[in-house]
Amino acid sequence: MTPRIRRALALVVAVGSALGLSACSGATNGGGASSEKTYIIASDNSFAPFEFLDTQTNTYIGVDMDILDAIATNQGFKYEVRNVGFEAAMGQVQTGQADGMIAGMTINDARKATFDFSDGYFDDGQILAVPADSSIASLDDLQGKVVAVKTSTQGATYAQSIAGQYGFTVQFYEDSPTMYTAVINGSNAACFEDRSVVGWAIQDSGLALKTVGDVINPGSYGFAVKKGTNADLLDKFNKGLAAIKADGTYATILAKYGY
Repeated sequence: MTPRIRRALALVVAVGSALGLSACSGATNGGGASSEKTYIIASDNSFAPFEFLDTQTNTYIGVDMDILDAIATNQGFKYEVRNVGFEAAMGQVQTGQADGMIAGMTINDARKATFDFSDGYFDDGQILAVPADSSIASLDDLQGKVVAVKTSTQGATYAQSIAGQYGFTVQFYEDSPTMYTAVINGSNAACFEDRSVVGWAIQDSGLALKTVGDVINPGSYGFAVKKGTNADLLDKFNKGLAAIKADGTYATILAKYGY
């Protein structure tokens, strides 16, 4: 083999190696660039029937989980749910750790200061719940008593606003089951909770509670994002919600949970 041929072969090998490395790099970068965004969605961890742990499958199920999944399927986006608790979910959205939140969150003016909301996807309101054998029949009967609420909820806000008027003290809890237990065992005289949620607990789990009076502060639940961000996700949620209402999926989901 002449020196000229050896030099030519060496050049071919070098060029081939360079092309091979470039192709591998391009495939890696191209795959990363084209990978679809996965939205991080924060949620509550114990708010049946909207989100609660199915112990048989060790997964979270519920109205919110089903609605989110149906909307994502309709709109073709990926997501990952983090069931961290209601207050923690709000914090994750506000700090940018999560792109959005679905957790039976009532749309109100105070929350609109820090969140942008979707169209309402479920109508509800708060109601007073007391032990099944309680003699409490109205707000007037709460005088001198301790009333349980769940931190950062609409029920907590309402209870604080009327505590002075009706002469009761407010005690806070992190989740609904703990709050219910405090009322049932007599630590607290009553609690304020979303009607659909406490109604589900009484009917589905046989909880020893009863509701008193009418629904308070009726409103709508909404999907939320940090104010001024993730407008595309909010738009997808609204379009998907309209679509699943139109094709009957939404009604099927609600019927599954007794609504």
